Amino acid sequence: MVDQFRSWFRENHTLVIFLIAQALALGAAAAAILAYAVKLETRVYTMETRGAEYTVARMEEMKMRITVLEQNQSANAARLERVIDIMTKGQPK
Repeated sequence: MVDQFRSWFRENHTLVIFLIAQALALGAAAAAILAYAVKLETRVYTMETRGAEYTVARMEEMKMRITVLEQNQSANAARLERVIDIMTKGQPK
């Protein structure tokens, strides 16, 4: 029995090595897919727990920036009107 196995292994050692390598490659692919899925799930969980709070904070910051820009725009428009009034004061309309 052992002699038959040794004989078969000598004749088919390339096939055995190929099958072992293929099993290792499939295992590595499965491990990579599992690692990617865990990483993705971690990101989703993080976004679910922190995302809403983070988004609200960013929106408030954007609202503040928009308010400042609107104030600057109003001030600049008033200055422009004043400059135009001064420059056109003595000219006929």
